[in-house]
Amino acid sequence: MRIDGTAYRTIWAEEDGSVAIIDQTRLPHDFAVVRLGSLEEAAHAIRAMLVRGAPLIGATAAHGVALAMRADPSDSGLERACAVLLATRPTAVNLRWALERVSGRLAALPAVERAGAAAAAAAAIGDEDVAINRAIGEHGAALIRAVAERKGAGEPVNVLTHCNAGWLATVDWGTALAPVYVAFEQGIRLHVWVDETRPRNQGASLTAWELNRHGVPHTVIADNVGGHLMQHGRVDLCIVGTDRTTATGDVCNKIGTYLKALAAADNGVPFYVGLPSPTIDWGMSDGVRQIPIEERDGREVTDLTGRTADGRIETVRVTPEGSPVANFGFDVTPARLVTGLITERGVCPATREGLLGLFPERR
Repeated sequence: MRIDGTAYRTIWAEEDGSVAIIDQTRLPHDFAVVRLGSLEEAAHAIRAMLVRGAPLIGATAAHGVALAMRADPSDSGLERACAVLLATRPTAVNLRWALERVSGRLAALPAVERAGAAAAAAAAIGDEDVAINRAIGEHGAALIRAVAERKGAGEPVNVLTHCNAGWLATVDWGTALAPVYVAFEQGIRLHVWVDETRPRNQGASLTAWELNRHGVPHTVIADNVGGHLMQHGRVDLCIVGTDRTTATGDVCNKIGTYLKALAAADNGVPFYVGLPSPTIDWGMSDGVRQIPIEERDGREVTDLTGRTADGRIETVRVTPEGSPVANFGFDVTPARLVTGLITERGVCPATREGLLGLFPERR
């Protein structure tokens, strides 16, 4: 994707062996590239959400192993690296998937070969993510095109999304927003309703930023507006992302997604999920009871950061001192509320058989 005419990915390896990332905690007011040089710096980037989004977390973890192997390529060094990185974020399944893939590749190699092999594995995961997300975009754009054809010329397709599942949440293209970008590239008229997505405001700060930089028409709305818009026919379809999806089609995504799915079901609005296959947890069947829900720092709820009128970046408290805070990071949308899963292999029902129809090797 492009920022002011320059093509970027969200993560890339530098010639000196370090890893460059876009510091997403500083968006939308400051675009900054940070370089990671160690396992600890990679783990901090994931934990503190300099990088976020399930696919990007997985890619960053893979690069974190590569950085660790430069310092200590022993078996104990590999085991420690995976343990440190696995502990950073409990909900996104891509993290575990990437670590298992890289560590499995390295375990059979002598220590002297591990650093190079880890770097190559991390690069391959990044390239795969880009290809997967572009394919999701192609399949999802067909759904947007079908709506456009029903509405007729001159009427934009209104897509509602939640949180950020654009290119900033992946290595490139995005998951939920990949269909939007591909449809936009194909000349389909569209408009995106962008949920602000409290408490971290990833919709208002990240989705709006990347759509704006790419020239896609959009409007930022408060989280509670979506149901109203659906009641009045101003949403044609919802497309959201996912941090973990069960083998039966339950979807875990940013907190508030479940409420959007309920509103969509009540108003007959199709509710789709952009789903890269590494985000499927084939060992889980009941998302509500089995998926661990991350509880995050209460300051994400009590405090807000923004730009003041005179250009300063300031953080202010918006709740009373002494009021307790609960900060659940994710919720689970049951499969019955999901119209379809948009994967790199096509669109399927949110059921075990639907997923196995696209991924028969998992039977």
